[in-house]
Amino acid sequence: MTFTKLKEKYRASRVFRWSVDLTVMLGIVLVIGAFQTRNHPRGAAPSYTFTTLEQAPVALSSLAGKPTLLAVWAPWCGVCKAESGNVSRARAWLGERANVVSVATAFNDVSEVRQYMAEQGVDYPVLLAEEDFQRVMHVEAFPTVFVLDSQGRIVSSVQGYTTTLGLVWRALWAG
Repeated sequence: MTFTKLKEKYRASRVFRWSVDLTVMLGIVLVIGAFQTRNHPRGAAPSYTFTTLEQAPVALSSLAGKPTLLAVWAPWCGVCKAESGNVSRARAWLGERANVVSVATAFNDVSEVRQYMAEQGVDYPVLLAEEDFQRVMHVEAFPTVFVLDSQGRIVSSVQGYTTTLGLVWRALWAG
């Protein structure tokens, strides 16, 4: 098909126009997402130990056994607040098929984390990370979600707001 015929078809068919436009937009979104996460680790997850709100240690490696969504956020982050309900719904929809865990970082005091949890109605597990976690995982913006497969390997990541369906799809895809 020649370029002229494609152009005519584009102008004549609404369905064809929509298909082309959606394909181009999806391509742009995928390229931007790949660029944003280009420095995130892939493969074996780094050895890292978080703490719970009660100061109990939790090793990242202990989450192996099923796919894991690791949602990284900061208490002052407005986009994180908007995504919090999505993380909660993803946890409910996934049930026992995947771990849905959040990691609070970039805070001065645990009281900030507790306040965020109360304001957002957080009903998913929250782990606390030291500032070095951002360096170890190359977190450059919040929120960031890492997806680990059942062997504990990082298979993908996404930076910025993610919908509930996006979170669920990523967890099921990793499984």
